[in-house]
Amino acid sequence: MRNKITNFILGFIFILIGVGLVGNVYHWWYFNIFFDGWWTLFIIVPCALSIIRHGFNTGSVIGLGIGIIFLLSAQNFFNFADVWRLLLPAIFVAIGLSIIFKGSFNRHFYSEIKNVSQKDGIPEINAIFGGQTPNFNNMPFNGCNANAVFGGVELNLRNAIINEDCVINASAIFGGIDIYLPYNVNVKINCTPLFGGIDDKTVPNTDPNVPTVYISATCIFGGIDVK
Repeated sequence: MRNKITNFILGFIFILIGVGLVGNVYHWWYFNIFFDGWWTLFIIVPCALSIIRHGFNTGSVIGLGIGIIFLLSAQNFFNFADVWRLLLPAIFVAIGLSIIFKGSFNRHFYSEIKNVSQKDGIPEINAIFGGQTPNFNNMPFNGCNANAVFGGVELNLRNAIINEDCVINASAIFGGIDIYLPYNVNVKINCTPLFGGIDDKTVPNTDPNVPTVYISATCIFGGIDVK
C-alpha cells in the first residue's frame, strides 16, 4: 500500500512539472522550476518518500527537517548563517534522543527480543579506528555486541552453529559492519538510522521452525550490510 502511495506522489510531482512547463509554452502562467531554494527538494522529497514507504525513523525525520529549514532560509524567512550555527548542536541533540528512545519506535520488535533467552558473557566485538574479522566457524553462536567506530567489523556466521533465537546488537558510528548469516535462519531487523542505514540482502526463510536472528542496529553516519 505504501509503495503505491509513494509511486502516486512521485508520479504526480512529475505530471505537475510537465503541466507547469506546458503552461509556460502557451503563456497561461509563469512556472519556474528553479525557485529560491529549489535544490532543497533533493533533500525533502527523498526523506518524505522514505517516511511514507518505511514509516517514521530518526534519519528521515531529521533529513526532512533540515531540508525544510534550508528551504525556509532560502526564502528569507530567517538568516542562513544561523542555520549553520545551529545545525551541529541539532545533530548532537538528535543523536542523543535517538539513543534514549531507541526502543520506543518498534515496540513489537523489542517485545520479541525480551522473550529471547540471552546468554551471559556474549562476545563483545569492537572496532575503533581499525578492523575486526571474527569467525565463528563450526562454533555455537548465541548472540553478540558488535560496535564499529571509525572502523569496520566483518562478522562471519555462515558456518556458525545457531540452534536457537539470538540477538545481535550492532552499532556503526562513522564506520561499517558486514554480517554474513547462514541460510537456515530467519532474520528480523530494527534500525535507528541517523545519516546512515542498514541493507538487508538476505533471502527470507519460509520455514517457521528455524531460529531467528534479531539484529538491533544503530547507524550514525555509518552503515550495516546483512548478507
